[in-house]
Amino acid sequence: MPEGGRLTRASTASRAGAQTGRKATMIGLAMPSILLMALINAYPLGFALVQSVHNGGLLRLGKFIGFKNYLNVLTDPAFWSAASFTLLFTICGVFGSWFVGFGLAILLKPQFPGRNLFKVLLLLPWIVPIVVTSMSWNWLVATPGSLLPQLAETLGFGQILFLADPTMAMITVCLFKIWVSYPFMMMMGAAALESIDNSVYEAATLDGANARQQIRYIVLPMTARSTYISWILMTMFSVNDFATIYLLTGGGPVNATTSLIVLAYRSVFQDFLPGYGVAISFMMTIVLVALSLLLFRQVRKAKF
Repeated sequence: MPEGGRLTRASTASRAGAQTGRKATMIGLAMPSILLMALINAYPLGFALVQSVHNGGLLRLGKFIGFKNYLNVLTDPAFWSAASFTLLFTICGVFGSWFVGFGLAILLKPQFPGRNLFKVLLLLPWIVPIVVTSMSWNWLVATPGSLLPQLAETLGFGQILFLADPTMAMITVCLFKIWVSYPFMMMMGAAALESIDNSVYEAATLDGANARQQIRYIVLPMTARSTYISWILMTMFSVNDFATIYLLTGGGPVNATTSLIVLAYRSVFQDFLPGYGVAISFMMTIVLVALSLLLFRQVRKAKF
């Protein structure tokens, strides 16, 4: 074999060995944290799984009933009503907050006086504790004497019961979710926009692309990975968002704004049916994992 061929093979083998060593080192460094997290979560997860196949209460495990809790969940109209609202709430939370947040990130990308101040002010809905924000919204819409119902009546729209009417309550809760979530999407979008080199915009401008075309053919494709990741995270946040709904409406009126997480909470801590509530939570987890895997596939397919 020629000397050059042997050297090439030796160099390739050396690089492969170095990569294997790096992978082993990274796995070794990460393994203690992985094991610690597994140990911390193993017992609660295992005990919850055991509870979901028993019919006990908060203080006793009860009788083993197999998958009866899961069957009861799937045949309960309250579950499907909560699932429908959870779907609506999640869609509004993900895409509504992304549309507002990403739009603001694009508007705040150019340099102008006071830009940093605007960014800080726009982050306030996310910075302020959710208890304070929910109290503010209650002050605005909760009673006929609140500011927005009074304003609507003054403008001739009649008396609008934002939290007493089921449809208006759902709309209000979804808008509240967008309000408290758009700053997260704005920060994710701003970070993604910073990764696009200005020369790309300059080249597009020279080719005659207007602002709308640049957003469609440059900004959206080149920020696709970040967008999909933000959608995954916001989907998890929305499905598991208990405070936003419970503090504003408590799941009412007439269960119109009861999501799956609120229904699970009521089942465990108000109806004292932990097996039923945990079964709801496990079914939510299965759906979230499946949806996350689907979106992660889109992340891998993204070109940039």
